[in-house]
Amino acid sequence: MKYRKLGPTELNVSEVAFGVWTVSTGWWGKMTEAEGAELLQKALGEGVTFYDTADTYSEGLGETILARAFPKKRGEIIIATKFGYDFYSFQAREGHRERPQNFTPQFIRYACEQSLRRLKTDYIDLYQLHNPRMEHVRSDDIFTTLEDMVREGKIRYYGVALGPDLGWLEEGIAAMQERRVPSVQLIYSLLEPDPGRAFFPVAQQEGSGLLARVPHASEILTDKYLEPPTFEPGDHRALRRAQWLRQAMEKRKHLLFLAQGTGRTLAQAAIKFCMAQPAVSAVLPNITSQADLKEYTAACDAPDLTPGEMARIQQLLEHNYYVEEGPREELRSSRTAPSPARSQG
Repeated sequence: MKYRKLGPTELNVSEVAFGVWTVSTGWWGKMTEAEGAELLQKALGEGVTFYDTADTYSEGLGETILARAFPKKRGEIIIATKFGYDFYSFQAREGHRERPQNFTPQFIRYACEQSLRRLKTDYIDLYQLHNPRMEHVRSDDIFTTLEDMVREGKIRYYGVALGPDLGWLEEGIAAMQERRVPSVQLIYSLLEPDPGRAFFPVAQQEGSGLLARVPHASEILTDKYLEPPTFEPGDHRALRRAQWLRQAMEKRKHLLFLAQGTGRTLAQAAIKFCMAQPAVSAVLPNITSQADLKEYTAACDAPDLTPGEMARIQQLLEHNYYVEEGPREELRSSRTAPSPARSQG
């Protein structure tokens, strides 16, 4: 495993981080709490020290499972969690729809105390606004509260996790330029490079560290599927449109050169693509098994993408992988209407 500094912080994070959503939500296949805790422990054995969760994952399970996995390892791991969804008052939920958000100072403090209790710790390394809109990024009350919590020792740093879907460029840039957040989490991959690419120059200028999630584009950039996959109704990946999955599989064919005689798998190449950006501090792949864990963590020691490979990728991106597609889905922002059915992952 290799490690990078998270932006301007003192946090040295593993290049491959563990997104706890895969072992706590049931949205990436079924797994018991004991199995999830065991996989988290195995990850630490592979050098993974950075664990990203959220209070809303299965109404707190995403945090309690970390406490169960690492009862005596607090000093060895870096914990990032998120806040902003009021599942305490609004527990009823239809499918993957977002719950109401609450970013009032009172709720932020309440949510933080609940997270500390579930995590069985007295501090959180990185406390992230969960899918904030522009009104939240521009709220002085929110960031005054977070600064107070830093001084009180409850959190070490704060950042933003953008989503739940692609987009939110304006919100991310405002968070870096106006709030100087040290960390921004976003979707970024070979198949979904935008708006991620627009974040890189701003992040480098402002010194923010980026956390790239979904690097395998719903596992298309792995060897798990050779045909457009179908997912169970409760699976988060089932939200992908059938047309997108078909086109993604076509694009995948143009990327197989990254795994042919190169000493790396396609999944590892996808991680290497993200880590080729200096502004990216860590990648958050969907780890659902020990096989995933072994393969993805080994990416750190796999050969870097060569300049020639990067140039070929750039050409593919410029030509949309030579795949014809219909109208592209609009990238989300606070100016667009909310999605009809999206998760808060």
